[in-house]
Amino acid sequence: MYKDLNKTVAKDLNFESILEERKISLQPLVDYIQQKTDSGQEININFICTHNSRRSHLSQVWAQTASSYFNILNVHCYSGGTEETALFPKVAETLTNQGFCIFKIADNNNPVYAIKHSDNALPIIGFSKKYDSPFNPVSAFAAIMTCSQADSGCPFIVGAEKRISITYEDPKISDDTPEQLKVYAQRSLQIATEMFYVFSKINR
Repeated sequence: MYKDLNKTVAKDLNFESILEERKISLQPLVDYIQQKTDSGQEININFICTHNSRRSHLSQVWAQTASSYFNILNVHCYSGGTEETALFPKVAETLTNQGFCIFKIADNNNPVYAIKHSDNALPIIGFSKKYDSPFNPVSAFAAIMTCSQADSGCPFIVGAEKRISITYEDPKISDDTPEQLKVYAQRSLQIATEMFYVFSKINR
């Protein structure tokens, strides 16, 4: 991983900060990944929220990074929304500040970003899309509901073999306030900590 990203992981991710009730929420994802690992199957994870603009992207990026960090093979992380909007620019800025290398590969109303955690890693492609976009898997995936609105408003995810609710407070509440940068950084680190915890529990 990039040097600055390694520093973030070493300095800012503390598993002891995860409450026991959150560990209970995370356990189904641990179990899903472990079962796929044990059977030698591909691990497809689609993180879903309403707009696919903030939390689902942060979850996708940190989960993919954690799988590489712990050398869990055949992990493919995706994200989607119940509607398409755009990846919020503050998300890309936050991840850059925490050590990722990010550049735009298309600039329009729904920009497309390439997000890398190391020089030789395949980039994670970040842009807003519906969860059932052709870019995402159509079957044999876990649907991780990262916001309560999507969880309650989308009772059935076509193609998902497992549905897991791991919700986060929307950092959007800080938009246009002096606390925005701090809130986005905190939410990103919370998600990072939990995704790294999940992959740290997998026995290869």
